[in-house]
Order: sequence, then C-alpha cells, then structure tokens
Amino acid sequence: MTDITKTTPATRGLIPLPLTAARALLLIGGIATAASAFLAWTWTSEFPGDLTITGYPGGLQWLTFTAGVLTALFALAAYGIRGLDWLVPGRNNAPLALLALGGFGVTWYTVISITVELGGVVNLEPGAWIAAIASLLPVIGAFALPEQRTDDTKENLKAYLAKPDGIPAPQPLGGWAERAVITVVTALGLFIFTYGIDTEYGELFIGYLIVVIFATWALHTAGLIDRFSRMVAHNRSFTLAMGFVAAIAFPFTQTDDHYANIGVNILIFGTVALGLNIVVGLAGLLDLGYVAFLGVGAYTAALVSGSEFSTFSGVQFPFWAAALTGAAASLVFGVLIGAPTLRLRGDYLAIVTLGFGEIFRIAVNNMDGDSGPDITNGPNGIPSIPDLNLFGFNLGESHDIGGFTLGRFANYYLLMVLIMAIVVLVYTRAADSRIGRSWIAIREDETAATAMGINGFRVKLVAFALGAALAGLAGTVSAHVTYSVVPTPYQFAGSTPPNSAFLLAAVVLGGMGTVAGPILGAALLYLLPEKLVFLQDKSLLAFGVALILLMRFRPEGIIANRRRQLEFHETGQLDVPETTTLTGEPAAVTKTGA
Repeated sequence: MTDITKTTPATRGLIPLPLTAARALLLIGGIATAASAFLAWTWTSEFPGDLTITGYPGGLQWLTFTAGVLTALFALAAYGIRGLDWLVPGRNNAPLALLALGGFGVTWYTVISITVELGGVVNLEPGAWIAAIASLLPVIGAFALPEQRTDDTKENLKAYLAKPDGIPAPQPLGGWAERAVITVVTALGLFIFTYGIDTEYGELFIGYLIVVIFATWALHTAGLIDRFSRMVAHNRSFTLAMGFVAAIAFPFTQTDDHYANIGVNILIFGTVALGLNIVVGLAGLLDLGYVAFLGVGAYTAALVSGSEFSTFSGVQFPFWAAALTGAAASLVFGVLIGAPTLRLRGDYLAIVTLGFGEIFRIAVNNMDGDSGPDITNGPNGIPSIPDLNLFGFNLGESHDIGGFTLGRFANYYLLMVLIMAIVVLVYTRAADSRIGRSWIAIREDETAATAMGINGFRVKLVAFALGAALAGLAGTVSAHVTYSVVPTPYQFAGSTPPNSAFLLAAVVLGGMGTVAGPILGAALLYLLPEKLVFLQDKSLLAFGVALILLMRFRPEGIIANRRRQLEFHETGQLDVPETTTLTGEPAAVTKTGA
C-alpha cells in the first residue's frame, strides 16, 4: 500500500495559501455570504421573490443564507472545535468545497437571473455585488485546503484509512438515541420536500435544487449519510414507520390542493415505478411497455366503477373490489404476455415488451364500436368516473380534520399512502424471500443460476406477473383521481409522465434494487417538468442535461444498491458485510486493496 504519511500532489490544495488563511477565508466567507442575504439585491420587485428589502431575505436569498450558514458551520468544524467533530467523521475537506460551491452557485445564479430578466447589471443593488464577492471567498479557501485534514497525527490518519470506506465506525448511540436521530432527520426531510414542492416559480426551484444537490453531496463525502445508513439498518421497521408518518403528514402542511394533486400523482408514479423495480431492478428484465399494465388497471376500474359512459354502466363495484379486479386483470395480462416471451433475453425481450405496450395503446384506441368492439370508447376514453366513497367518507369532498381542511386531492393522497405501504410491504417481503434471491441470481447471471437448479422461466414469470399486478393496483386509483381514462398517456415516451420511458428512468436514476430509489426518482422526474415550465420549449433540454449530469456523476442511481454501486466503482477486494439493505443485499463493503 501507499505510504499514507507522504505528501503527494493529490493531498495538496489547488491554490497556494497558508492553511490558516484558507480556513479563515472559509469561515469569513460563509458568514459574509449568509449576512449578504439581508441586503437588498435589486431595486424592483419585478424579479420574483421581492429581493428589494434590506433586513429581511426573500425568495432565493433564503437559499443563499442557508448555504452560507452550512459553510460557516463546517468551517468551524475544521478548526476542531469541541462538539462539532461529528459533522465530518471522514476527516476530509471535500464537504467544505462542495458547500462553498453550492453557496456560490445559488448566489451567482440569482445575480445572473436578475441581470438577464430585468435587462442589465444596472438592476443590481450593492447587496448583490457584496453577495457575489462574499460567496467567492469560501470557494477560494476550500480549494486551498489539502484533501485530508493536515492536523491529524500519523496514528489517527492510519486509523482513519483502515476503516471501511475511509469512515471511522461510530460509537453506538443506543436504540432510543438512534430513533431520535431518525425522527429528526425524517422531520427535516419532510420540511425540505415540502419547501421544494411549494416553490411558486421556476427560479426558486432551480436555486433549491442547487443547494439541495450540493448539500447532500457534502453530507455524503463527510460520512454523515453513511452513519445514518447504519442507523437505518439497525432500525429498519422504525425507519419505514417514520417515513409513512411523514408521508401522511404532508397534506396537513398544504394550504393549496394543487400541491396535494402533485403529491398524489408522485405517489401513483412512484408505486408503478416500484413495481417496475421488481422486473428491472431485481430480476433484470428490460420491460419497455410496462405502462400498459397501469392502463389495464385504470381501464378495468373505469369499466366497473359506475361511469355512465362505461360499457357496463349498471355495474358499480366497491373500491376494494374494483382495486382487486384491476390488479387481477393486470396480473392476467402479465402472465399472458410473459408466458410466450420470457424465454427471450436482453434486447429481444425489450423489443417484445415495447411492442406489447404499443399494441395495448392501439387496441384501446380502436375499441370504439367502429374499428373494433365497443368497450373503451376509443380515443374519447371513459369519462365521468365517480369519486370513491369509503366507509361513508366521500373522497371527492373537502373534510375538516383537527382544524385542517383536506381537499379532494389530499383525500386521494392519503389513500395512495395506504396503497404505497401495501406495495412496499409486498416488495420487501418478496425481495427478502427465496424467490427474491432467485431474481437476483437470474439478474446477475441467468446461465449460472439455471445451472444451480433455478427455474429461470418460472422465476421471471412470477416477477413479471407481480410487477404487473402492482401497476394495475395503482391504476385503479389513477382512474378515480383523473375522473377519466384515455389512451394517450399509455405510450412508450412523451413529454410528461407516466409513460414507459419515464418509469424506467425513475428506476434507473433513483437506484435499481432499492425501495426508496424508484420513489425518489419518480418524485424528481415528475417535479422537474412541473417546475421547469417557465423554460417553455427549453424545458426538455434542461431536463435532459440534468439527467446526463446525474448519470455521469452517479451512474448507480441516487440511492444506490451496494452491489450495483460496486459495478461502477469497484476497487480492491471485498469483505463480506454484516448488515443488509431492505432488499437483503450487502449494505457495507470493506475495501482491503489499495
């Protein structure tokens, strides 16, 4: 191994400054950046957020303030102040550089946006110039620091590098302490998500993304996310319970039912993506027509839920029966499509599933009584689907609960939270079961798995059918939320989700083989087009650039399955870990090679 005590170019700062001066620039720059948010940045309120008030930040200024405070806090930790060492368990300076870049990015983005939208730098007040210069100081200081903390002794540095992933193993906090940390992090996550979904204009959402991306990246390089992951591994059930408590609390934080509408569509999209994750993430089957199963469930529910335009207009199943019927219909279609095609592999299977998706869309488009049997009303679809009524609770009406008013979409959101809980339970139980292990074996090497006695066809068919049933279950709710079902959304690609391309992107970008990954991916892929509308015809370009950058720097997905992460970043030999993720796969790997 390389002698860790030697100074190499990789451990020196990029800017030749004394260590004390670099740290001072970071601390002073972070404080100055936060303070500059209290100055006026422009003289007119035409720029959204009203950045004209001295003494009170507005809009994007709050994001600059947050980035400055985080930079200053981590800069204090770099001084070794007692009580702040826990912020950087990895004993490296990379988090400082990332936080400095986040503050610089959101500040300069705001300054440039003001200049472009208002027509020149004359619209900038002195506060904007001060903020621009102040946000540059931490960047200079961060890139002048060495890669590792230079005040570490040789013994501490050796102990640091000997730990898995370069992060010292934390002292156990105890059950209740760890649960308290998980509760605080969950509440913070709910606040961050709510802030992002409530952003009223596109400029604020882009600034929000800049700060969140760089802050999350910084926490990862600091080692805090790895420590939190260990706590989650020790308290899996409690973490899942807190996640669903946070999800239930979301509609109670909203005053506009429009954002609850976004939330329910994210949950529908995420539920379908989680079902696709069984097919793609666990079993390794590339399905390009998966959205058709969502359509099967939606059309089935529309036909039996009492719509006057339904072929079976006199039939109105209760919701539980309509949901089971939709899921069963999708499962049957999954078996019928999978049975003759799952003996194919790779690109051939992808082409066949793509064809199935197009056949479904064309078929429902032609079942109008003229080109085919009168079942789906063709391009007009099945409108006027009545709202659900569960236990005397009409989901189409507003209700007051504990002083909070829940609108129609908030009611359906809570219903989708319950369905999401069922889907997550099914997914985790299936992934941790014997059949789940067989899926993973098939995904890794189907020939080897078959040689070991696994019936590859049967295992793949079960994955295909289960994934289809979960998509159909989500489709039954989708039909009631949208009031109508039409063929247009159920195609391979389009400008808005859900479609097969977006579903596959949600699984890949969020993290294949994980529970939270596809849900997070679905949230991002639904929010980005929604919030980037102000870019008009350039929104898809910006969306594509964002996806390219993510795949370049995080090809394994935002929430990476450990085994898949090693496929992209494999170095050295691997030791067998002691803990597992929610999918039952290794959650920690020790690098023993150099």
